Amino acid sequence: MDPLERYREIVPDYSGFRAIQSLPLYSSGRINLLKIERASLLESLKAHEVGYKIFDWYPLGLKLDIESPGKLMENLLGYLHIQEELSMVPPLILDPQPGERILDLCASPGSKTSQISQMMQNKGLVIANEPSLARVAPLRSNCERLGVMNVAITRYDGRRFPHGPFDRILVDAPCSSEGRERRGPGVLARSSINRSLDLQKLQIGLLKNALRLAKPGGVVVYSTCTYAPEENELVVETALSEARLEKISIPGLKECPGITVWSGRQMDESLRRCARYYPHINDTGGFFVARLIKN
Repeated sequence: MDPLERYREIVPDYSGFRAIQSLPLYSSGRINLLKIERASLLESLKAHEVGYKIFDWYPLGLKLDIESPGKLMENLLGYLHIQEELSMVPPLILDPQPGERILDLCASPGSKTSQISQMMQNKGLVIANEPSLARVAPLRSNCERLGVMNVAITRYDGRRFPHGPFDRILVDAPCSSEGRERRGPGVLARSSINRSLDLQKLQIGLLKNALRLAKPGGVVVYSTCTYAPEENELVVETALSEARLEKISIPGLKECPGITVWSGRQMDESLRRCARYYPHINDTGGFFVARLIKN
């Protein structure tokens, strides 16, 4: 059975959605202002005859016309960080400010962590939590390469991270990753309702603990790269007694609202304030993002 068929009723232009799954995703990267000015990085790419196009919605995001972009000298020096386009969305929705205390609860490999630090101009504190010892190495390596100075790395189970409070918390949760199929086929073959339900238990635990750790009025952003409502709206709905949702909108990037009906079940209407990003609408991968304000 096609694992995406169950989304037919919630995805606009379902035929277009299915057609784009087999098309490869372009390479993309984020300019790292901690190490270089934007104009200087663009000049360097031109000098090395690297084709690029600036994102319509984010002036530091670039579509790169090159094979093996990770081998670019600009990437190796930390001037540029290879990062999927929609992966840059959650830190922008989190909107961290210089001097704040931020928790990235599921941090490796550090793309969003380093983007958060860049937005904070290396001022304040970012706790990058990663429970897996094997995944700490790429997290630390990326932070060092990118000139991140305000990050401390911890190794707690995110459901049991002990101490707050934090001004803002990012929960980029482990998920079934259906939205990454364009990066290489095979992800969808591992997708199933049962897998989503198993992950849901972890995701709810992470989000609940994030809200416990946030200060009153603090911001918690929950994100996944999957389409499954079991991992998205149904997770966020469990937190609505403790927080309210704010509508997500990024000029130049087209989002679809969160769903409020699934499998015959009516959900909270405020879930429409979440954002669903589909690959055929923006020529990207797939993503889900929710912004919660703690009561």
